[in-house]
Amino acid sequence: MIRAENLTKRYGNRTVVQDLGFTVRPGTVTGFLGPNGAGKSTTLRMILGLDAPTRGRATVDGRPYAHHRAPLARVGALLEARSAHPGRSAHHLPVSPTHGSRPEDPRLAALTDREREILTVIGQGWTNTEIAIRLHLAESTVKTHVGRVLAKTGARDRVQAVILAYDTQLVTPA
Repeated sequence: MIRAENLTKRYGNRTVVQDLGFTVRPGTVTGFLGPNGAGKSTTLRMILGLDAPTRGRATVDGRPYAHHRAPLARVGALLEARSAHPGRSAHHLPVSPTHGSRPEDPRLAALTDREREILTVIGQGWTNTEIAIRLHLAESTVKTHVGRVLAKTGARDRVQAVILAYDTQLVTPA
């Protein structure tokens, strides 16, 4: 659950978010609508711990987002539309009426088993250092695998890799 309580953000004399409060229940996809300058991005940045609120607090499952062990496994957020994968679409993922499963995403076809594993843990929010320690790899090897995953899938950055991991159901919401 995502909760904002009396969330306020000021930049000097300018208040961009004032006494905002809301609750987002688990499993709910939520977006903010409003004109430029309404505080949408600032609110998301405060929830994600990228900006500190002037007053109030934002929590994810009762704790600040940054206090979670693997925060990207708890909340997915897209702050900039340019981070979205340019080919992201659901049109290539038809659900079969006979068995309800989806065919394998073609973006995964070229990945080795190790690269799939790397993409999965990226989707779970692991850093390169965490991947190296937990999978017993040198950090330089992890960087090589991450680079290959990005190149083979067409993802420009880790944000797109996280989106891909969720889109292809290598990672599912907790």
